[in-house]
Amino acid sequence: MSDPTPVIDDLREESEELDALVAELSPEDWRRATPAPGWTIAHQIAHLNWTDRAALAAVTDEDGFRALVEQALAAPDRYVDDGAEEGAKQDPAALLTAWREGRAALDEALRTAAPGARFPWYGPPMATASMATARLMETWAHGLDIAAALGVTRPPTGRLRHVARIGVRARDFAHAAHGLTPPAEPFRVELTGPGGDLWTYGPEDATQRVTGPALDFCLLATQRAHRADLALTAEGPDADRWLDIAQAFAGPPGAGRPPGAGRPAQGEPR
Repeated sequence: MSDPTPVIDDLREESEELDALVAELSPEDWRRATPAPGWTIAHQIAHLNWTDRAALAAVTDEDGFRALVEQALAAPDRYVDDGAEEGAKQDPAALLTAWREGRAALDEALRTAAPGARFPWYGPPMATASMATARLMETWAHGLDIAAALGVTRPPTGRLRHVARIGVRARDFAHAAHGLTPPAEPFRVELTGPGGDLWTYGPEDATQRVTGPALDFCLLATQRAHRADLALTAEGPDADRWLDIAQAFAGPPGAGRPPGAGRPAQGEPR
């Protein structure tokens, strides 16, 4: 992706839609439990604020980001939950303001980054477009949890193309995160977008294939639904194994959602 502006614009739009969901919530609503065990709505926004600011450090302050990596290495199983817990202790109005300010600063940093720049991250280094895509993916995924807590449906949009793309590109990282050797051959991935168009990745003649709705693949890659509850099909043993371990996010593998929990409620696509 040569010009990162479209995905940065989509990140801003995704964030603004989520902002509209939480902007008028009462303090009691901020304490509502979400599908993520132990996480309230406040924890979800606190995590987005924390990761936005980590991304900002990666883009603008490499030494500062290195310090964040050292903190993560010191507590690899707790640093995500600890960051969310600390942020969730804030007054909701202060947390909302901090999230808005952090994502605005990141938006500016991404738009003014040098062409061709690459930034460190908790996984592989990222280009500007990839960093924006990762932030959009997290914003969408945590927004689903918030919407579920509020009993609100969020219609899937064409912005899911970014989430699907990073999920496909993270195939080898997902294997490495589970201590597995990535397959040598590329896969073919064919996903039906919310508007009915086909999104394709990989060579047409690949023997290992994944097909199904783009929404379901995005839910799988962000671990918002279990594979058993999704309409995804794998052809070939390597593709089948990938669907068991897929993750679009950096860091250690998550626990995911249990089978039978279903899919987050979705409205009509737009």
